[in-house]
Amino acid sequence: MKNFSLAILVAALFLSFSSVFVVFEGQKAIVLQFAKVKKDSADSAVVYPPGIHFKVPFITQVRKLDARIQTLDGAPDRFVTSEKKDLIVDSFVKWRIKDFSAYYLRARGDKQYAETLLKQKVNNGLRTNFGSRTIKEIVSGKRSELMRDALTQVSESANELGIEVLDVRVKQINLPTEVSNSIFQRMRAERTAVAKEHRSQGREQSETIRAGVDRRVTVMLAEAERNARTVRGEGDAAAAKIYANSYSKDADFYTFLRSLDAYKATFNNKSDVMVLSPDSDFFKFMKGTQGK
Repeated sequence: MKNFSLAILVAALFLSFSSVFVVFEGQKAIVLQFAKVKKDSADSAVVYPPGIHFKVPFITQVRKLDARIQTLDGAPDRFVTSEKKDLIVDSFVKWRIKDFSAYYLRARGDKQYAETLLKQKVNNGLRTNFGSRTIKEIVSGKRSELMRDALTQVSESANELGIEVLDVRVKQINLPTEVSNSIFQRMRAERTAVAKEHRSQGREQSETIRAGVDRRVTVMLAEAERNARTVRGEGDAAAAKIYANSYSKDADFYTFLRSLDAYKATFNNKSDVMVLSPDSDFFKFMKGTQGK
């Protein structure tokens, strides 16, 4: 009898624990009864908020679902614009469960599977919106209009999954690698051509400046040579005049000065050698110190 009572107590405790379930903060739960979602009198799924709840043991199952806002941030995808230009678009989506019954039936309550289905719908919406716009419209101020249209389209198609799409955002838009490389090469070629043109213009200006400087130097040297010759001629004329005046006043003194100049010019270098007879008139002023 005692063992029977203990067994009844254990069974009662087991039934008590089996009939209680806890929904944590950030979660909501639905109950499956005979593999079907439990519904109320209005034929709507019964959703249990966070807290302690009761169920019928053995014939019901509890499925707890994350009710928080989720972020779907997948890999960038390729889209084609109305100009038939490819773009690599990186986007993200903010979503949460709206209809827990539909979400469980369509996505099997699997977040990863739900995001796979949602990603397809988002891509379809973005593909439609990118395909109706040019690159200029997408990159310019119409990007916000594109995201707004994509949000509207995705929200409508995501209702069947029991998902509410809160926001669709385009983070980054890039050209494909092969297109970017060709654009960079073209830009590099254009910049190289501009650099060559600037260098050519610089060399031309350099040659012009150098030619102008050489011309001015040539003119200055010619003027200096002309002035030097003029001054030298004036000096020679003044010297000739002085010699003429000296000769007219004293011919012997004039002859003596000219002889000194001849001696100076002749014996300017110690290695100079002259072979003359001793009685030559060239040395007449060296023969004595008196008069003639």
